[in-house]
Amino acid sequence: MPKVSSVIVPYASYLRVYEPLAAFPEPERGHWARYARRRERPSYQDELRRSLADLVPTPPIPVPVHESGEAFVVETDGVVCVCPWRTRLRGWQALGELGGQLPAPVLDAVLPPVVRRQAAADYEQWLARNPDARPWIRTATWHVPLNWFVLVADEERLYEPGYADGGAGGAGGAGAAGAEGEEASAGGGVPVLRYRTPMVQARRRVARGLKALRDAMDEGPLIDGLVDVGRWLEEFHPRSLVELDYGGLVHALPGELLDEDHSAADVAAGIEALRAGDGVGAGEAYARLVERWRAVRERQFSN
Repeated sequence: MPKVSSVIVPYASYLRVYEPLAAFPEPERGHWARYARRRERPSYQDELRRSLADLVPTPPIPVPVHESGEAFVVETDGVVCVCPWRTRLRGWQALGELGGQLPAPVLDAVLPPVVRRQAAADYEQWLARNPDARPWIRTATWHVPLNWFVLVADEERLYEPGYADGGAGGAGGAGAAGAEGEEASAGGGVPVLRYRTPMVQARRRVARGLKALRDAMDEGPLIDGLVDVGRWLEEFHPRSLVELDYGGLVHALPGELLDEDHSAADVAAGIEALRAGDGVGAGEAYARLVERWRAVRERQFSN
């Protein structure tokens, strides 16, 4: 994928699943095995820039014409795991959610109704031929959903500050390192804040978290979100890896805030407090999370 620009897109965070090559049928397995041997691979910033560039023409292109052949790659204990981008599928799904996120006049100006209707029709036809399709990547804007933190633990946290306050080194390195290359960027220019955990651990934490929440409260958005994420995880190989990546948010937040951000620990403390019947402790943990992420989401409206 050619680089569109070096501008950093700061608003997206990601939940990714990396599956071992054995989880893919041929010929897709062979494609990813060859892909994993490439020395250079594009980053999440490259994907975002390309998607934004597609909105510039008249009429705009809300969803790529062809599915992406790109992926993120990690190797652990000698096992190569890949996370396909599936940009086209994710674009269709994101397009269906825009109605609740943007005022109608803004949405119509960016993506005219005729363009949206055609994209929806294309998705419906494609889904009829691919009823079991699901993305390997979930995306959130201007925050990290609290239910994502249930999947990970504080000891799995990796923070590399890089040039976290938007220095030239950070901008120059953003296209070179993707989700698969952040360890190589340590001491370089690209800040990274992410968690990575085995699939079996993520599923276990979802089950324990759901039990604690359901024992302590009625159904609500946090429970619904965790149920949804748990069902999504069940669709992948049990030897997969789950990654929570702050993505571009590391370019929007000061280094000291990132360094102090231990949201997974706060979520775990809140759930443990619920399990112990400690409503005060649970409330304190939740208040820390709400305050932290309210400050992040308010940056969406900064001039």
